[in-house]
Amino acid sequence: MLKDFTKMETFLTVARERSFSKASAKLGISQPAVTQQIKFIEKYLDTKIIERKKNGLKLTAEGDELYKVIIKLEQSVHAAEKEILKIINKEMTFHLGASFTIGNYIIPGKCLNTLGQAINNDITLSVKDNDDIIEALKDRKIDVGLMETFIQDHDIIYREWLEDELVVFSNTPIPKILKTEDLYGFEWICREEGSHTRRIVSEVFSELGVSCSNFTVLSEVSNETAVLQTIKRSHSKSGVPIVSIISKFAIADEVQKGELFEARLRGHEMKRKFYIAYAKENKHNAYVDNVVEYIMSGHC
Repeated sequence: MLKDFTKMETFLTVARERSFSKASAKLGISQPAVTQQIKFIEKYLDTKIIERKKNGLKLTAEGDELYKVIIKLEQSVHAAEKEILKIINKEMTFHLGASFTIGNYIIPGKCLNTLGQAINNDITLSVKDNDDIIEALKDRKIDVGLMETFIQDHDIIYREWLEDELVVFSNTPIPKILKTEDLYGFEWICREEGSHTRRIVSEVFSELGVSCSNFTVLSEVSNETAVLQTIKRSHSKSGVPIVSIISKFAIADEVQKGELFEARLRGHEMKRKFYIAYAKENKHNAYVDNVVEYIMSGHC
């Protein structure tokens, strides 16, 4: 069995994701195929390695021991892959695509430089919306995409990467924790209908019983950069704080400097996942693997 890396990779993914469906999406294979491979391992070892629980999956004692063994093997394989890349020494430009929040506020600068050094090649970064990233991956115009939302596509493999949080913010001081009634006392800059941010906010506001139709909305804008710049330059004629909602990553520097002020909703969080995406045909591409693992390891 140790020679069958596919089944070992499947077991590691199921163990890490604690879900057959998430492992299926990450591996780019059907859920029945994932289940079949786990059953093969259990039959080979003549023991259960995974138990289904109400809150997910759990490794048995034997499964935990197997996990430790395969982790050591995985580390050796990764080390070997890095040595192989040195032998290949292929000169190329690696094309990275990122959605607006990630491309403008998380990836730029130091990350691109260190990533280029890690793979010993040039890196280009294209900032696109999520749908365009998917099309660019399928058309081979980019090698890896960094996305703010999961878009189901059988040709794409997703890896969960970062957790983001949307926060209320203003260029004037506001309470750090907002009650529901506080939301009606602001003037608002909103994202346009149909945006991913707008959908997340609408879901949370619906849980709170908040109606945006009763807000004082000054304008609607099309992207996060426009939201940020509008709030930065805003001046309320009525003296009421002008607010909007944005990724915590987009305003982290300004909040630290005291130039902007962020707030959260009492008892509610507006969180979302960021994903690393790549074409299924690149599942075993050494350069793609190297870049994905570098980003996943927290260097960006």
